[in-house]
Amino acid sequence: MSILSGKNILLGITGGIAAYKTASLVRLFIKSGANVKVVMTPSSKDFITPLTLSTLSKNPVYSSFTNEEDDNAIWNNHVDLGLWADIFIIAPATANTMSKMANGVCDNLLLATYLSAKCPVYFAPAMDLDMYKHSSTLQSFEKLNAFGNTMIPATSGELASGLVGEGRMAEPEDIITFIESDILGKLPLRGKKVLITAGPTYEAIDPVRFIGNHSSGKMGFEIAKAAANFGAEVVLVTGPTYQKINHSLIRVIPVTSAQEMYQEVHTYFETTDIAILSAAVADYKPKEVADQKIKKKSSALTLELEKTKDILASLGEIKKHQYLVGFALETNNELENAKGKLKRKNLNLIVLNSLNDKGAGFKSDTNKVTLIDDSGEIIEFKLKSKGEVAIDLLSKIISQVNA
Repeated sequence: MSILSGKNILLGITGGIAAYKTASLVRLFIKSGANVKVVMTPSSKDFITPLTLSTLSKNPVYSSFTNEEDDNAIWNNHVDLGLWADIFIIAPATANTMSKMANGVCDNLLLATYLSAKCPVYFAPAMDLDMYKHSSTLQSFEKLNAFGNTMIPATSGELASGLVGEGRMAEPEDIITFIESDILGKLPLRGKKVLITAGPTYEAIDPVRFIGNHSSGKMGFEIAKAAANFGAEVVLVTGPTYQKINHSLIRVIPVTSAQEMYQEVHTYFETTDIAILSAAVADYKPKEVADQKIKKKSSALTLELEKTKDILASLGEIKKHQYLVGFALETNNELENAKGKLKRKNLNLIVLNSLNDKGAGFKSDTNKVTLIDDSGEIIEFKLKSKGEVAIDLLSKIISQVNA
């Protein structure tokens, strides 16, 4: 899955011949999983039609402050467009539009939206060779870069004038690759390897029955997604769950039992930078597992249980450079129990949640956590979605790992 998946991308199109390439650019953004809206300058409609772009993006195309054909004159709010976007890409960016951007000229909807945008802005210049090398154009490049915008350099090739040289807009595939690489390069966990466990474990009684728990795996899967979106390479070892995830930076390894999870975690731990063990691993398992289904012969059944291997403690014993995070789900003496687990298992951070908190715990879409680190700092968070909790957790880890 592309790093652009789920992102809101606003494509600004200006009046250059390279505008014809934006049909392919929109298709590629959609294929990457992004949501796309298009804002055009009036002159760009001479090169590609709004109908084409609207059909491909599955959204209305904006080119003026009001819908000219609408008698009710509905206002196209440039502020809303700017705030909607996670990424604003202006392609092609003509010398005229770049000069206006560099000098704060605001005489059309695209420029008004640019001045309102709070997101990263990319621009892909496209013009003839002499225009590209003109001093005023080079000055526009410098100003726009100084404003924090990112230029996607033009390439050399045959130009509309018939000349051959620099000024040709980057191809749509190269624009996508450039933006993806730029985003990944700026992410705080880029180059880090993160090991995450999620879900329950099932400990077999016989071929039919097992001992398990109510963990859905939602929290662990949200942590994996957040870590990948921060640029990490993620190995997600998960017990049985209905959760699904599809991300190019996440490798999912399904397991069933605590012993299987132990083996997989130890396989990857040595090369891991950060390990977050959120799985609800069974503390006990049947000492003997029946080969055949146990028949109901009496009113009671006695099972002898034995402890499973403590995965978290085993990692705490062998960790070297790794940043190790555990979870504590408590029902009483929550804070003291979590602090004890943090120290006893040699963790860097522990995530405490309580079954006494409404909306926290297994199967819910929300969680209420307290983070306790090995320096004694305690951070309490209010009830949030598990996706937001994952971001809070990763932000805390990043602040310590990158300190």
